[in-house]
Amino acid sequence: MKVYNYSEVRQNCAVIFNTALKEEVIIKRNDGNKFRLVTMRKQKKGQSPLEAVKGIKTNVTMVDILDAIREGRERK
Repeated sequence: MKVYNYSEVRQNCAVIFNTALKEEVIIKRNDGNKFRLVTMRKQKKGQSPLEAVKGIKTNVTMVDILDAIREGRERK
């Protein structure tokens, strides 16, 4: 992980973007706030952006999900 201050980012933008392609880049401002520079992967034509989202294992069934949706709609 590389950490750069705001001035370094302004002066070396292209180099920092290239670094972000290979590893995590953190940009730190004088006020202490930190920002993570993340590359956006190219999406193949016809591919959903959600295909890059990793799933989780759970015991929730489709019936549980549909029940939760119905309950949410009934509250309105």
